[in-house]
Amino acid sequence: MSAIIVERLCQRVRDADGWLDILHEVSFSLESGDTAAIVGASGSGKSTLLGLLAGLDTPSSGEVTLFGTRLSSLDEDQRAAWRARHLGFVFQSFQLLPQMTALENVMLPLELADNADAKTIAQSLLERVGLAERLSHYPRTLSGGEQQRVALARAFASRPALLLADEPTGSLDVATGARIIDLMFELNRESGSTLVLVTHDESLAARCAVRLRLQAGRLERAERSA
Repeated sequence: MSAIIVERLCQRVRDADGWLDILHEVSFSLESGDTAAIVGASGSGKSTLLGLLAGLDTPSSGEVTLFGTRLSSLDEDQRAAWRARHLGFVFQSFQLLPQMTALENVMLPLELADNADAKTIAQSLLERVGLAERLSHYPRTLSGGEQQRVALARAFASRPALLLADEPTGSLDVATGARIIDLMFELNRESGSTLVLVTHDESLAARCAVRLRLQAGRLERAERSA
């Protein structure tokens, strides 16, 4: 079974001048365990595509099927429940809850899933990403790189089948970003997740098995490494 099947996906919105096609007839598939980069110029539809893969929005037409589940068959609440069980998301802006410590942020998805070992798993993951001494720190007291490591630990906490990352190093300096990417690929190999990331960084894209290149909302080409 393919992990992701995207069929003739379109997203159209109305602006001041009429209708704007953000995505047009995008189709591709990814296998379980694939790593894929969505690349293209700003405004090419990369983040829109990622949001549709996550079920955060619904397409104008077309279909997204994730591990045999057609997202169009789910209502908003069901899509949210599917994400909670199967999806991890890493944002460029970290999206940590400011009123929670690093440990509490990582525990949250586990607690929502009624995992009795939430604290043990979260602590282990934070130790794994080098933050054993920062468990009780709040996001405002952490550096950008530390916040992104907390976000990675949170994304992998529930061992998701699918991990989505939107410019995961976009707000980090080059050296810190490189360490975060190494850690993300390492955790992904260990978990066996399917990874899809949006990036402007061609060197990062080259590390992925599949590269999906968008241009003006169309899939210009899909390349798979030999």
